[in-house]
Amino acid sequence: MSNNIQGKVVVITGASSGLGEATARHLAALGAKVVLGARRLERLQTIAQDIMTAGGEAAAFAVDVTRQQDLEALVQGALDAFGRVDVMINNAGLMAISPIRERRIDEWDRMIDINVKGVLYGIAAALPVFEQQNSGHFINISSVAGIKVFSPGGSVYSGTKYAVRAISDGLRHEVGGSIRTTTIEPGAVDSELKLGSGHQPSAEVVMEFYKQAIPAESVARAIAYAIEQPADVDINEIVLRPTAQDF
Repeated sequence: MSNNIQGKVVVITGASSGLGEATARHLAALGAKVVLGARRLERLQTIAQDIMTAGGEAAAFAVDVTRQQDLEALVQGALDAFGRVDVMINNAGLMAISPIRERRIDEWDRMIDINVKGVLYGIAAALPVFEQQNSGHFINISSVAGIKVFSPGGSVYSGTKYAVRAISDGLRHEVGGSIRTTTIEPGAVDSELKLGSGHQPSAEVVMEFYKQAIPAESVARAIAYAIEQPADVDINEIVLRPTAQDF
């Protein structure tokens, strides 16, 4: 019996660790052909080799999501390897927590470049393919911080994650019909995201907050749920948190 994931070609950014890696491994185990993109190519190649050793199909490409041409090349790489793209998971993210008065403007720029423009570049790269195929599925990773502002400290991060939700909902409306759009809004999930804060007092608060984190596989299962639905069912939003998390 098909699980509606078997044989689908799934492109994942930020696939070298955390949510991206867990999702790649989980979907590959369910029979998806996974195309991994991140900056750490050696790490990606190790993950891809693990998947192939276990009998799955995977390809890996060095990708910096702040470079539009890298996303175009990633999607083209998926087409070259597997002939189509069924799912584009825009997962790469940076969480640099600090109060606005600290004026860590370089960190603001990086978060906007990765969390907002990186998602847009992924959408721009995959959309023509989806339109030509008359099918496809965007899965964009936002955050519970895209539902409620995480402050003090997370105001700019929240701004980028609210943007992901807004872009995703507009995208759903604009390309609906045969192309699906899902936004995933996780709470504290164990990944390298918690290591993104250069402001030490904020970093300490984040590390304390993340003591309640749930495994990255929790998000992988949510993503699989969205993908495995019949083509006429579009799971638009999934919010998941540790049971203990109140925010």
